[in-house]
Amino acid sequence: MLELKSITKHEHGQAHVEGVSLSLEPGKMHILLGPTLSGKTTLLRLMAGLDRPTSGEIIMDGQAVTGVPVRKRNVAMVYQQFVNYPSLSVYENIASPLRVRGAARRYIRKKVEGAADVLGIKEFFRRRPSELSGGQQQRVALARALVKEASLVLLDEPLANLDYKLREELRTELPRIFKGSGAVIVYATSEPREAMLIGDSVTCLHEGRIASTGTARALYDRPNTLVTAKIMSDPPLNTIRIEKKGAVLELGGDRRLHIGAHMETLADGPYEIGLRAHHLGISASASNGIEAVVATTEVTGSETMVHAEFMGTRWVSLLHGVHALNAGDKISLNPDADRLFVFDETGALVATPAS
Repeated sequence: MLELKSITKHEHGQAHVEGVSLSLEPGKMHILLGPTLSGKTTLLRLMAGLDRPTSGEIIMDGQAVTGVPVRKRNVAMVYQQFVNYPSLSVYENIASPLRVRGAARRYIRKKVEGAADVLGIKEFFRRRPSELSGGQQQRVALARALVKEASLVLLDEPLANLDYKLREELRTELPRIFKGSGAVIVYATSEPREAMLIGDSVTCLHEGRIASTGTARALYDRPNTLVTAKIMSDPPLNTIRIEKKGAVLELGGDRRLHIGAHMETLADGPYEIGLRAHHLGISASASNGIEAVVATTEVTGSETMVHAEFMGTRWVSLLHGVHALNAGDKISLNPDADRLFVFDETGALVATPAS
């Protein structure tokens, strides 16, 4: 069990992490999810002992380890970059933490071969890292972390620099590889989809603070705040301030939407609505939606992302298939009113779409 108690990290007058408290159990994939500069890497470095918190306490298996340097902790860490020893063979790279520990040769071979089998890199034992692809090098780094039998495994966006196919393969493999180790596993990512695929629990971070903690599905279906909803949305969440008046949402000017059934009991007044991209339809400008202009489109093979502008706001729609839309085309945006999240002026969730 790893516990963080009111951890704060200040540097050069800036707060990188503020008041973070977490309890992380062994044998689970704990996800730190947030954009760049949200505090993910800072927290990992504090957990590892690479940095010392300004205040707060870190406890591992009941023992206070605040300020204990990384070399005196049983920690394994894997980064975005492929950190391997260039002069050593793949076999020796994987074996290196066991060599340092002074483990017996037979034990080292058993552990190295077992990890290499799991990660599919046994055929590369005699090669140097420079002779491997990026994906193969990252598998070597993961194998080294696995054989170390660390009580704490920290993974800092380890798949970020891999190609799509390798990322998909390792996303399914990583939970199987590490969850059986009995270690506390912490995985940092900026991708909500990755959190949904591999996480047992997710902590959403925003500007160095915890926005929310829970299962990925619960945070996705019912984000407690607008901040959490944005963190859990990719493509970005479509948002706009509105005024509820009876059965109508006024967006400004003559633009209006009818409320969804889940909003009927809400008091009239100002709110902010959020809508995910796949719940935003697009049709010809003659329809009864919100008139907008195409800013750009992104075709990703089986899907098309359409970025549209209206009233100084940009929204994105995710459509199935390939759609021939060009910048400057006039279109109509058709939000699914029954899929709108509604937040009050403090950013708290006040109306949730039906599951």
